[in-house]
Amino acid sequence: MHNILLMTDSYKASHWLQYPEGTTIVSSYIESRGGKWTETVFFGLQMFLKEYLSTPITKEMVDEATEFWEMHGEPFNKEGWMHIVNTHGGYLPVMIEAVPEGSIVPTGNVLVQIVNTDSTVPWLTSFLETAILRAVWYPTTVATNSYVAKKTIFKYLKETADDPLAELSFKMHDFGARGVSSAESAMIGGAAHLVNFMGTDTVEGVLGVRRYYGEKMAGFSIPAAEHSTITSWGGPDKEVDSFRNMLTKFAKPGALVAVVSDSYNIYNATKNLWGTILHEEVKNSGATVVVRPDSGDPTVVPIEVIELLMEKVGYKLNNQGYKVLPSYFRVIQGDGITSDTIEIILKNMKQRGLSASNIAFGQGGGLLQQVNRDTLKFAMKCSAICVNGKWQDVYKDPLTASDKKSKRGRLALINSSGIGGDSWRTVRAEQLGFLIKNALDVVFLDGKLLIDHKFSEIRERASKEFYISDDD
Repeated sequence: MHNILLMTDSYKASHWLQYPEGTTIVSSYIESRGGKWTETVFFGLQMFLKEYLSTPITKEMVDEATEFWEMHGEPFNKEGWMHIVNTHGGYLPVMIEAVPEGSIVPTGNVLVQIVNTDSTVPWLTSFLETAILRAVWYPTTVATNSYVAKKTIFKYLKETADDPLAELSFKMHDFGARGVSSAESAMIGGAAHLVNFMGTDTVEGVLGVRRYYGEKMAGFSIPAAEHSTITSWGGPDKEVDSFRNMLTKFAKPGALVAVVSDSYNIYNATKNLWGTILHEEVKNSGATVVVRPDSGDPTVVPIEVIELLMEKVGYKLNNQGYKVLPSYFRVIQGDGITSDTIEIILKNMKQRGLSASNIAFGQGGGLLQQVNRDTLKFAMKCSAICVNGKWQDVYKDPLTASDKKSKRGRLALINSSGIGGDSWRTVRAEQLGFLIKNALDVVFLDGKLLIDHKFSEIRERASKEFYISDDD
């Protein structure tokens, strides 16, 4: 559905009749008011702008909306929408400012600001709230979820691995495509994960990055077994044959292959099959076999698998003094993984002298689906309105919910250090003066996309802190 006139909440259709007499401009903003994490990785607005706002509305779209809203019981502003068609060629007369995608901004700061540029359609700003807020909160929350996991993994890699940065990009894999609500959700959420990592099985996410951000191949995968391809060989006694088939078909020099190994008994598969019967075949193949447990306590089983493998095939101590499996064996845990369980697993591994180099993670629903608008308390609110030529502040300050207090006035975002953290601050636009740069860029104006972010630039912004220093 690409008719922007129908991509709103029902009650929005009546709001054009509710503003004060003489209203000409409405200015609104989007922010994360707090929530699960203290900072956000802003991402995803460009996909929405290209897909939905860069194409003009037409008379046919207005006619479709007119019929719908009349049947639906809401007063539709047909005259106002036809004014946009006839005067602006169907392009929406709005200006949208946003922080650069990939920026890591503390919660409580303005991320997007939108205002109408035609004084005869002040209602347009708020009419777009449903669609544009949805376009921002979901990818930003997924990107932040992925980023939090990346920070945790990097922390333990720095403490227990020899070359943390070399390993980091492929330490968490996206398995979330089947667990989301739609193909578009898979595309948007999958693209958001790729801001932080390069491993994914969510094809729609890779295609989304290609389409909207110009990166031909942003994510990568490897051949991997699922339970049906293992169990179809005929039961526990044939499991070794199914494993050997994976080696025969995929284990080439320099290759990686992942094999789910808990179809029957993960401990037998680890100790007696991988660690004994197939050990030499794996070693001589030149490949890396990634053993995948997929059941049991995710904070216990993968560590036990690593230690069982070490008992059978050995290990070395790296320069940090932690145990590392031979390069031809690794483990991936893709069941029950969240940012919280990653922390538990890696902490327990460190305490047992195991390097984080031994393990990678996969996330499905925990990455792309187990988030909502309240995870980071996203909201879009009107903060300023121009009535009869005079600007006035607009805000809410509920007595019963102080955390829902909104900002006032036309806003700007400043970042004095250019790095992030506490240097970000939301101010009134008139406080900028001539010497302070607004960190909100005009990305969209009257139907035209003014900034086309490249995915490599977005990744670079989101990765700054991982390259500051080893002492950080």
